[in-house]
Amino acid sequence: MSTLRPMTEPEYDAWVAEAVPAYAADKVASGQWSEDAAIELSRKEFEDLLPNGIETPENHLFTVLSPQGLPVGVLWFAVKNKFNARVAYVFDVAIQEEHRRQGHARRAFIALEDEIRLRGLAGVGLHVFGHNAAARALYAGLGYEPTNISLFKPINAAGEPS
Repeated sequence: MSTLRPMTEPEYDAWVAEAVPAYAADKVASGQWSEDAAIELSRKEFEDLLPNGIETPENHLFTVLSPQGLPVGVLWFAVKNKFNARVAYVFDVAIQEEHRRQGHARRAFIALEDEIRLRGLAGVGLHVFGHNAAARALYAGLGYEPTNISLFKPINAAGEPS
């Protein structure tokens, strides 16, 4: 069973170094940011959300461990008031590429439910990029339901769909 343990400071530094460009790439892929501005916008968003790094209040950063106890990824949630309750809002879950498709993310979310209960929170919320079909399938399989769906259709200058 994958488990969660609090992230260490060196793990945090390594995660931020990977997470900032990964988030920037997702924002570019989703059409929300231009490629030339994405890294700086991503860096600013991380600084705004985690101003005290790993010590930012109401934010919980975990290393995901494999059943053998090896670090295979990260999971970050913040306690937020959403959905008319105090909930865990997942900002990031990332499994190292060589460990993907082995059930670690699924087991991490199951372990997260115990963390939620321990903190007396009402549930889990998260955002998923529309282009991330694997993540959407994971969340659907775990019982997550859409609360909002944003859609976009690009139109080229000639009026034809792109």
